[in-house]
Amino acid sequence: MVNPKTTMESSKWIATVASIWIQCTSGSSYAFGIYSPLLKSSQNYSQSTLDSIAVFKDIGANVGLFSGLLYTVVTTPSHNNNSRGASWLRRRLGGGGPWVVILVGVIQCFTGYFMIWLTVTGLLPRQPVGVVCLYMLLAAHAQTFFNTASVVTAVHNFPDYSGTIVGIMKGFLGLSGAILIQIYSAIFKDNPSSFLLMLALLPSLLPLLLMIFVRVHHKNGGDDKKHLNRFSVIALIIAAYLMVLIIVENVMTLGVLERSFALAVLFFLLISTVGIATRAHSRDSQICAPVSSLEVTQLLDDPDQLEGERIYVSYDPTTCHDANQELHTHGKRILARGENLNLLQAMRTADFWFLFLPMACGMGSGLATVNNISQIGGSLGYTSVEISTLVSLWSIWNFLGRFGAGYLSDYFLHSRGWARPLIMAITLATMSVGHAVIASGLPGALYAGSIVVGVCYGSQWSLMPTITSEIFGVRHMGTIFNTIAIASPIGSYILSVRVVGYIYDKEALSDSGNICKGAHCFLLSFLIMASVTLFGSLIALGLFFRTRRFYKQVIFERIQKFSRK
Repeated sequence: MVNPKTTMESSKWIATVASIWIQCTSGSSYAFGIYSPLLKSSQNYSQSTLDSIAVFKDIGANVGLFSGLLYTVVTTPSHNNNSRGASWLRRRLGGGGPWVVILVGVIQCFTGYFMIWLTVTGLLPRQPVGVVCLYMLLAAHAQTFFNTASVVTAVHNFPDYSGTIVGIMKGFLGLSGAILIQIYSAIFKDNPSSFLLMLALLPSLLPLLLMIFVRVHHKNGGDDKKHLNRFSVIALIIAAYLMVLIIVENVMTLGVLERSFALAVLFFLLISTVGIATRAHSRDSQICAPVSSLEVTQLLDDPDQLEGERIYVSYDPTTCHDANQELHTHGKRILARGENLNLLQAMRTADFWFLFLPMACGMGSGLATVNNISQIGGSLGYTSVEISTLVSLWSIWNFLGRFGAGYLSDYFLHSRGWARPLIMAITLATMSVGHAVIASGLPGALYAGSIVVGVCYGSQWSLMPTITSEIFGVRHMGTIFNTIAIASPIGSYILSVRVVGYIYDKEALSDSGNICKGAHCFLLSFLIMASVTLFGSLIALGLFFRTRRFYKQVIFERIQKFSRK
């Protein structure tokens, strides 16, 4: 039953708002293009060296295994935790909760960016490249802790609309780069060293203030979809506003007063989410009706008492499965209701690797694009203002992909029973086209191509966690989807350093310098990335064929059953 006396600050709606605000400042890694020229010039780095540092940024921002494990430890009741060490840790943390994960992220964020700021400003003597890579790794790694706490908590709070809520959370994370750049433009215009100091302070202080509100609430009430749609509308309005603002800044020079006013409007839009949460909480309190176990998708007050979600397992004699989780159907597919899979169990299934490989192709090529966008623009003769615009607009396209893929995959799943991996295959194939457009080097091709690549790149970040929760269950979702996300830095290293950086330096050497000018600088690199993402699309299509029966017979049937209630 929804308790009408539940305080506002302890509701899942305030938890949602707190998570949204944290996500809005968590994506500092997406603003690498703003301060990378300063980092390169102040330390006298080559492009390959800068790309190597960017890879460590990508590793930090995407290898969230530790954040997933920590989330599982601090949110699992100690009496159900088989690990004595984990139980001790949870008791020492005062009962634990998502706030612990956020706190660890805060410490890493401040330490990493503050040390980079000291380095580029000369307050510290010039550091070895390995040390700077470590600083970047630490700073970016904080993002995985903020992201895991926000996304996994949101999926627990809204199990029936996981695609939509993951899209919202991931979408605001995608917007965070543009939001941080707007704050920078209003306060520290054309001073990238101050921007680094801001990245050390703002994304640390805000989560520190809000982390106590990010909690799991295993109770549903009212029309969650209607209220989530309102959050979606606000997200779209903010994205549209930022896009218009970025375009205006590109065609005219705004003064301090105009930039301050624009920033105030942005803050007002973000604060309006509190009004949505207040109305949603009030509505839920008025309903005060018992909640069916069906309505909460078997999420009980104790997350370790899950009766078990339906999970899909392929019958493979080489794969070890727990006998109580299996129900053979004519010796082919197995549709069973049982324990959620842990990381090791998930990694023994072919589905895990059919999800991992497309992520390496799609996320890796997307990161290779954004990490080198300043150098791509420079080689094609773009001005510094145009390059900053490209970096900012990337956040908008990233948001549209994250939000749109989550929302649309929910829509098509609920209305037509389409399996989410099909959407993944389509977006990766489209991404291949975007890389080919950039490779052409034609006037305006970088703008058009970055739109396609940015949207499709963002799509993977909302589709992958949602697919993970559906195929492998929600109990260990944080650990599993963060492990799959390791594919992103792996792909980024191969494509950024071994492909883009290597080819660029080779072309620059032939031009007798450290800087390459012309469309030929990145032509071959992006043709290779177009081929890689097309390959990833074919693998994702294979995952679709493997799981379409599961989505049709389990997920879609469950949704249909709910709609008839």
